Amino acid sequence: MTKSATLYRMVTDKHICPFGIKSKDLLQRQGYGVEDYHLTTREEADAFKAEHDVKTTPQTFIDGQRIGGYDDLVAHFGVKTLKQEGLTYQPIIAIFASTFLMALALSFVVSGGLSLLLTFKMFIAISMCVLGIQKLQDLYSFSNQFVTYDLLAMKWVRYAYIYPFIELVAGACMIAGMFVSLAAVAALFIGAVGGLSVFKAVYIDKRELKCACVGGGSNVPLGFVSLTENIMMVLMGLWILL
Repeated sequence: MTKSATLYRMVTDKHICPFGIKSKDLLQRQGYGVEDYHLTTREEADAFKAEHDVKTTPQTFIDGQRIGGYDDLVAHFGVKTLKQEGLTYQPIIAIFASTFLMALALSFVVSGGLSLLLTFKMFIAISMCVLGIQKLQDLYSFSNQFVTYDLLAMKWVRYAYIYPFIELVAGACMIAGMFVSLAAVAALFIGAVGGLSVFKAVYIDKRELKCACVGGGSNVPLGFVSLTENIMMVLMGLWILL
């Protein structure tokens, strides 16, 4: 006998609820036949919420019992989602894994094989570019987090707005092989200041902060990963200069 569930979700000309789509998909993956009712106007949705004394849609009913919204449905079935809650390293893992793959690909194209030194150099350079882009998406939010721990930005706030441009341009120059000495000095400078700032904030002052390395508003904890990023930039700068 096929299990059945009833789903009420918003589907209007201007808005299709993503959690309604996910609720339907989850129910079907759990083996349920879904009676899918669309709430096609705001008035209809408001009337439904008033009738069932709920604040949001979608709402799922199984065997006449209201389960609730998408999060309630996830809890009901005991499944896991990719929802990021609390502190997480997921953004930085995604960035570094992707930039390493790009570095391998670029190394193969340039050298006709896999050069470890070239791969390392391209990995740092591409990572700097991508991290710069992350910060430039919302400079204001980035600066709000960055000034809370960076020693130079605390003294000179404008540095928080300049930093992403330095990081991006230095990375691009390293990839292109242009103005590499200048790029190396820039990487060495921002890496050294950043490393000292992270070390002081986390290991001396024992402050629990969020890292602005992947842009403002992230839930990446400031700590070992952030320190490693800065050390890598310092090593890259020294390697090129020496």
